[in-house]
Amino acid sequence: MAIELTPELGVEVPPDENYVDLRARAEAACNSINLLEKNGLQMNIDDFTAQDIAGELARTYAEDPAAASKKLSHERASMLAPASLVHLRTYLTEFGRAVVQQSVEIRHLVTNRLLEESQNADPRIRIRALELLGRISDVGLFTDRSEVTITHQTTDDLRQKLREKLLKLSKDITDEAEVVDAEEIDESEDEEDVEEVELVEADDAERTEPD
Repeated sequence: MAIELTPELGVEVPPDENYVDLRARAEAACNSINLLEKNGLQMNIDDFTAQDIAGELARTYAEDPAAASKKLSHERASMLAPASLVHLRTYLTEFGRAVVQQSVEIRHLVTNRLLEESQNADPRIRIRALELLGRISDVGLFTDRSEVTITHQTTDDLRQKLREKLLKLSKDITDEAEVVDAEEIDESEDEEDVEEVELVEADDAERTEPD
């Protein structure tokens, strides 16, 4: 016996409602579709148009999940065919599994290669491979750790330190701005001294000349 459903239309979405992740939206929609199928909903799962739409949505989600989720608004999501939503959930589920599986495979590959290099005849390569193996999170032998020390100070202490820095800065600027008066040199006196020295030297030269 089919159940007659009366949808509630015109329900407004609050303006401050955040966007719904595309994966979560497809999951929720498919849960509703499964319930409707049990009560007489007929759906053509082999619809190629629905597959193309779902494939395009999955592709955009793979490139930028946030942008794809924002682009598929509540209104646009309500216009999608049930088959598109079913295929979309399937693609996104497989996409998530593929990413996880690929990451695990790469991790195993790197670990196996390091294990091989740890038997290398060159001691430098062997030690480096062992070091990298020790840095794997599961091992954690050579994990770098950093400690951050936070010193809490009162507002009065901060004001006092700021006042001292400003006073020191002001003093440095004042010291640099001081101008030392240069001593004036009378060039005329130097010229007279030079002339007197030349005259004395000339007299001495005349006296020392042979007769």
